[in-house]
Amino acid sequence: MKKLLKYLNKYKKECVLAPLFKMLEASFELFLPLVVARLIDTGIKQNNLKYVYTCIGIMIVLGLVGVLSSVTAQYFAAKAATGFSADLRKDLFSHLMSLSYKEIDNLTTSTMITRMTSDVNQTQSGVNMFLRLFLRSPFVVLGAMIMAFSIDAKAAMIFVYVIIILFIVVYIIMKTNIPMIKEVQNKLDNILLLTRENLSGVRVIRAFCKEEDEILEFKKRNDVLVSNQIKSTRVSGSLNPLTYAIVNIGIVCLIYTGAIRVDDSIITQGEVIALYNYMSQILVELIKLANLIITLNKALASAGRISDVFLLKNSQIRTDETAKENINRDANRSDGYDTDTAVEFDNVSLRYHSSSDYSIENISLKVKKGQVVGIIGGTGSGKTSLVSLIPRFYDATDGRVLVFGKDVKEYEINELRDKIGVVPQKAVLFKGTIRENLGYGCKNVSDDELNEAARLAVADDIIKVKGGLDSYIEQNGKNLSGGQRQRLTIARALAKKPEILILDDSASALDFVTEKTLNANIRSLSYNPTTFIVTQRASSVINADIIIVLEDGEIAGIGTSDELLESSQVYREIYYTQFEEAAK
Repeated sequence: MKKLLKYLNKYKKECVLAPLFKMLEASFELFLPLVVARLIDTGIKQNNLKYVYTCIGIMIVLGLVGVLSSVTAQYFAAKAATGFSADLRKDLFSHLMSLSYKEIDNLTTSTMITRMTSDVNQTQSGVNMFLRLFLRSPFVVLGAMIMAFSIDAKAAMIFVYVIIILFIVVYIIMKTNIPMIKEVQNKLDNILLLTRENLSGVRVIRAFCKEEDEILEFKKRNDVLVSNQIKSTRVSGSLNPLTYAIVNIGIVCLIYTGAIRVDDSIITQGEVIALYNYMSQILVELIKLANLIITLNKALASAGRISDVFLLKNSQIRTDETAKENINRDANRSDGYDTDTAVEFDNVSLRYHSSSDYSIENISLKVKKGQVVGIIGGTGSGKTSLVSLIPRFYDATDGRVLVFGKDVKEYEINELRDKIGVVPQKAVLFKGTIRENLGYGCKNVSDDELNEAARLAVADDIIKVKGGLDSYIEQNGKNLSGGQRQRLTIARALAKKPEILILDDSASALDFVTEKTLNANIRSLSYNPTTFIVTQRASSVINADIIIVLEDGEIAGIGTSDELLESSQVYREIYYTQFEEAAK
């Protein structure tokens, strides 16, 4: 939690004023039992109605001022807490967006969503309660004890014993409850993960009639979460009854002691009532303190989980810093870069963090500027892994990847990716207009340029049918077909006019005629980008300048289609499987 306190720096005034106004309210509250004692001992006992009315008036004034102070304190506490959570959520989102694919894969989407929502809300509640009660409750408890000592020291010793016992109970429960709350939050992550998977894969689940299995799995995980929540709640819930029991035992002892002291004429009846009121105030405040501690336990557990995310560092930051330090060196030797070679893989291998095996291994090849490169192979052969190294979504485990003769690790990330247009396997469109989606990766792009990019991607008919660039697209393009989504994502990449274009199995939903037109349009581009076409269809790469055949993460052949038909068994199998007539 300490690491997150910096988000309260902008609200120092509110953090001071909120507890101060709460203490002001508490001060007026501490005077009330004394007024009641005077009302009984002087007003009622002596039948002095004027004095009684005066005391009642004082009590009303103290109550009104106390309410005003409380409302003011609530305002400042709420302002600080909501501002704290807003700034924290903003920085947390920025930090998550700055992480590389490696960290995001390890963290998982469900965990990131839980941190952004549930955990931030818990810390907000903790800050709010803390500002309102962290000074008020101890102040009232200690103040009530001091006021009790000012009335009668012997009777007030009961307050000391009660408070010591209560603090021991609170400490034990807090120490036990915090780890349990962390476990509950972890189980909540599992529930969110399963729910997200089921919602995103609902069509697959229904297609295989697995609804009952998924419901049973959800029930199993939910029961585990409920069990952990019940255990945690039992521990935290025991605080209130224990507090009531201890304080009420203290009240019995106080009344018994007070009765004896009144018989001995040491204290008055009004003072006994005042002592009882102070003990009741302690009871109320300790219940508030118990709720505060429960909320703080949850907030501290959530804050620890958020801090763990902030501790995650982008594994590529180190090389970015190296690039900054070596700007002059790079500038001095820039003339020595082989700019005719768009991409070079120099004995490259890649192993994902969670895997013990290499996804691709010992890849070495050069791609000239302006070439159209086809990458073909079976499922799991490493096609996507290979092209992911070019924009540096992942760093090569071994070897080097060079773009225009310069190691990708020497580029600033933004500088490198500005040169590259990527169309991923899954066509992702954002909620908004077609214009907003096509211009997503561009700055100051005109409508004419967007329309031209759509034409090149064979997506101009979509714009016409939908009613223009301002037509609405639902989240993930749900109001579009698979082929329409793919064409629009290709148009988005082409609108950027990249020097390197990566089409990662991005035409799988297109018919052969549309795909042929698309490939011809890409070849006709005036700025002549270097194009990588990742596919499992031989027809997609048959006219490529060079075809790379991958099998089990290694190169099984390089050349044109005709050359590979002669030299590569893997390519022949793919080709003849898809062109049965040619095989005859």
